[in-house]
Parts: sequence; structure tokens; C-alpha cells
Amino acid sequence: MSGPKDIRSDISGGTDSGGSTGSHSAVPSDPDAVVRASSAGRDLPVAIAVGVALAAVALAALFIVKAAFVVFVLVAAMLGLRELSQALATGPTRVPRVPVTVGGVAMIVSAYWGGPDALSVATVLTALGCLLWRLAGGAAGYVRDASAGLLATIYVPLLGSFVVLMLASGDGAARVATFVLVTTASDIGGLAAGVRLGRHALAPTISPKKSWEGFAGSVAACMLVGWITVTYALDGDWWVGLVLGVAAAGIGTLGDLAESMIKRDLGIKDMGSLLPGHGGVMDRLDSLLAVAPVAWLILDLLVSTS
Repeated sequence: MSGPKDIRSDISGGTDSGGSTGSHSAVPSDPDAVVRASSAGRDLPVAIAVGVALAAVALAALFIVKAAFVVFVLVAAMLGLRELSQALATGPTRVPRVPVTVGGVAMIVSAYWGGPDALSVATVLTALGCLLWRLAGGAAGYVRDASAGLLATIYVPLLGSFVVLMLASGDGAARVATFVLVTTASDIGGLAAGVRLGRHALAPTISPKKSWEGFAGSVAACMLVGWITVTYALDGDWWVGLVLGVAAAGIGTLGDLAESMIKRDLGIKDMGSLLPGHGGVMDRLDSLLAVAPVAWLILDLLVSTS
């Protein structure tokens, strides 16, 4: 854990190589001050505009034709896999791209049309494909590259497949919208509370701009949005929304920190540069991917399908 001096030096540098936009930011360099406009470390107007545009495309696909949203998830997953593979390639690691890409598509498609059982089979076959494909490259680096393939498979298409599992339900569009809104509330609540109140670093060695105050804001925002969406969009019990909110805030933050640790280990600031104001696709998917399986499980167990 870094001391106050380390936190100050990380923040004064103006970047957070391990954090995404708006998550629990604003641990101040001076314990009695509050870092405001610069705390997010991004061009907020651009970031907001891009975020709104992406949300509009996603919502249009989600509520017009379910299959169109599956395509949206596929495109996002493939872009995320590309970014993760390129990031890992900054070192000696080479992800077996062909089996991971082909298997990733099969996993997401099978999850929507075949359910959890089909997803399980596709995941096992993709993992086996990574091990077999890499045989042609020889023994040097085999364990490293094959393990990277398994990491990429689990991190992106497997976690992303839980989004289409939610979508496959009778009220799938409402479930996915609930999941996205609750997860997004974590970033918004974290930013609002962190910028104004952030004083105590949550994980200074991983993402120095995250604060405990920001995390509290994330939990509060997620619980509020969870209560509203589960109660009124899914006709579920109000307490389920609170459970979903707490889980989304906690798991989403851990997912953000996990991606931050990957970037710190690789020595990069962002996974990519495709999304102005955000970085790469993976810099936007980190929390969503982590929360997806938890949200699916909670909603599947505790909310009846309409």
C-alpha cells in the first residue's frame, strides 16, 4: 500500500494507468482538498458524448430486435478480444487468436440459442482449441501463450455470454437494460461522490484515483437504480434490486481493478484508443463483463420470468 506521498505523486502525474473513466475517482493530493474537474483524467464532454451514442445504439438494438443485440455483443466482444490480444503482445505473449475468436463467436451464439448447457460445451471446446492450436508453435512459450488464450476466452466471450443468457429470457430486454443501468450507476455514483468527497484511497497501488467515498457513492447509486429497475421494469421484489445493486457495485469495482492490474502489469494506460474520451472497448467493458454473470444469477434465481 502506498503512503500519502505515493498517492500524491500518482495523481499529480495527471493519469491513472489503471482506471477507467469515472470510477470512484478523486482521491485528493492534499488530505484537506478535493480534486474536482481533473479527477476523472479524461475529456469528460467527449466521453459523455461517446457514451450516449453507444447507449443509443445498444438500446435500439436491444428493444427493436433481440438478434441485433446479439450482434452488438458479438462485435463488442471481438473488439475487446483484439485489444486484449494486442495488449498482451506488448510483451512476449501471443494469444492463439484463431481458436479464441472462432470459439468466442460460438460461445456467444450458443448461449443465446442453446442456453447454459450449450455455452458450457462451446467453452470447453474453445479451451481445448487453444491448447491444440498452439502446439504448432513449439515448446518455447507454450504454457504462457496457451494460458493467455484461456484468460482471453474466460475474460471476454465467456463473461459476455451471460449478457445474452439474460437476453434469451422472455423479458430479456428488460433484464439486460436493468443490468446495464445498475452497472453504469456504479461509475456515475462513484464519480459524483469521489470528486466531491474522495479522501481515502481504495486501492492506491492499483488505481490511485479510486476512493472509499467514491465506492460508497457507487453502492448507493447501484442500490437506488437496482430498486427502481427490478421493481418497475421486472416486477420483482424491491429487496432483490438492493441485492443486485450491492453485488454490482462490489463486483464491478473488482472487475475494474482487475483490468487496471492487467494494464499496470503490461505498462499501458489504456487497452486501446477506439473510443474517444474512454480509451479502448475493454476500458468500457471491464465492469460490465465482471457484473454480467452475477447479475444473470441473481435475476435468474430471484426474479420470475414474465
